[in-house]
Amino acid sequence: MPEEDCLFCRIVAQEIPAEVVHQDERALVIRDLNPQAPTHLLVIPREHLESLDDASQTDEALLGHLLRVAARVANAAGLESGYRTVINNGAGAGQSVFHLHVHVLGGRELNWPPG
Repeated sequence: MPEEDCLFCRIVAQEIPAEVVHQDERALVIRDLNPQAPTHLLVIPREHLESLDDASQTDEALLGHLLRVAARVANAAGLESGYRTVINNGAGAGQSVFHLHVHVLGGRELNWPPG
């Protein structure tokens, strides 16, 4: 169920514009407005889930779909040398929008460990 005050729910509902690079019946992919790499995409489920902790067993297919979409858009963006997928869970891990989403980062050397 969409949350009225959720930024990503409002983007999914097309109430707020975003640069959409992919969409299907279960997910939307947009460019991050504050990119942390030359390519920084966000894979957002259309269904509102606040965080990974809020996903249940019934959401397993959706979670797998989000990761497959992340791989597809990374490859379509030409990230042949590699890319990173990140899911921040909770404010202490850097989650700033409380709607589950997968970051896809690439286009530069990504150091380890992150952060």
